[in-house]
Amino acid sequence: MASSSASRSYMSVGKSVSLLKQIRYQSSIYDYSYKDAKKIENKNLNRYRDVNPYDHSRVRLERGDKDYINASLVALPAAKRAYILTQGPLPVTAGHFWLMVWEQKSKAVLMLNRIIEKNTVKCHQYWPLGSCNGGDDDMILNDVSLKVTFLKKKDFSHYTYGELKLTDLQSGQSRIVLHFHYTTWPDFGVPESPAAFLNFLMAVRESGALNTDVGPPIVHCSAGIGRSGTFCLVDSCLVLIEESGDSNSVNIQEILLEMRRYRMGLIQTPDQLRFSYLAIIEGAKKILNRENNKKQIANSLNSNENIDNKKDEDNLVNKDENDDTQESHQPMSEGDNEEIESDISEGINDKEYEIVEPPPLPPRLKSDLSPVSVKSPPETENPTTKAIENSAGSHLNATVETKSLKPQSTISTEESEYSQLRKRNREERIKKTNQLIQKIRRKQQEAEAWSRRKSLIKYSIGGLILLLGTGVLVYYIKS
Repeated sequence: MASSSASRSYMSVGKSVSLLKQIRYQSSIYDYSYKDAKKIENKNLNRYRDVNPYDHSRVRLERGDKDYINASLVALPAAKRAYILTQGPLPVTAGHFWLMVWEQKSKAVLMLNRIIEKNTVKCHQYWPLGSCNGGDDDMILNDVSLKVTFLKKKDFSHYTYGELKLTDLQSGQSRIVLHFHYTTWPDFGVPESPAAFLNFLMAVRESGALNTDVGPPIVHCSAGIGRSGTFCLVDSCLVLIEESGDSNSVNIQEILLEMRRYRMGLIQTPDQLRFSYLAIIEGAKKILNRENNKKQIANSLNSNENIDNKKDEDNLVNKDENDDTQESHQPMSEGDNEEIESDISEGINDKEYEIVEPPPLPPRLKSDLSPVSVKSPPETENPTTKAIENSAGSHLNATVETKSLKPQSTISTEESEYSQLRKRNREERIKKTNQLIQKIRRKQQEAEAWSRRKSLIKYSIGGLILLLGTGVLVYYIKS
């Protein structure tokens, strides 16, 4: 059996195939029903016929004529985590999707797929794109009495961050919902690197979307089991590692089997399972290194404090002895005492207890015509790095001034032209996407119309044959 501890979890492709087969076999013995998903009135609400929510863990809608949606609540009490995993909304379920967001008080929606993948629509465009992006600012869902309003959107290298306002038209109350869209994760595939995925995960965490004081985040891809399962597995395992401080304490296989008790088929491919292990290893290294640095700093501060306290006690004892024996020399002055304490503290900090951090890489200066790059959310600066950057600030400013040779007006004009070019390209992409969607829908409508015509022809021929047969039978009886 392959080891499941995070520190020994690197596996070959063959091992990941074997381990996934084992997980599928072990989870196949779960005897959980999904009768509600198979009801006739709910069949058209499922994107895939073989991905159904279990009856015991499915999310139930409270408002409206239907309580069914293809979504499952996956709870991991040990990690203090709960997620709602669901399929990419269909045109007929977009209202149900936003009603679930409202009723569950979710702070964020995590979308891990693209609208169109491999020339197939994998998800309905369930949120407004905004007039600034060639779409609408509002989306009104009359079937559930909700309105979704576009507020803002920001592009990063591997994902986009958006803010939407969800309004209940019955009560007039509104809530801000965050929308994280991972745009570079292929269907049945894995992200480009664990580092890019972990940056996305950290951005979601920093937003507070995974906190226990808000509703569970809505996590979806197309089916809500492959990429969605990978995200939840990595996040929950890293939480457990962070709490225990030991990467060997987490059994990844057991956690995945526990998650499969709430939603079937989580983690679809060996590559997704292998990537989960790699991302957990990489994330555990960062977490444990950060914790070790914190402990070293705390130990250093405690050591300095203990030495200062010990010296104060020695001075107090010396003073009492001097008073008792009435010796002729005087005690040290307060100023001398501070000077010696300073020397001791500096000696400790400079030698034994100093925590040395590598200086940051110098920033790359942009040319005047280079496009403005989109940066990831800033990480928390440590004091050492900030001090080094401040000390080099004047030198960098001088370099920038000597490098810029064009007048400000020229730069502004070029930046404006580049911005307009980017806007035109974005509008063309949106237009092509809409055209492709319309083309696919048109083909689907033609296929459905042809299917109806075939059925009509079949029934007509059957009726004609039945009529002829009846006539022959009547003629035979009369004769």
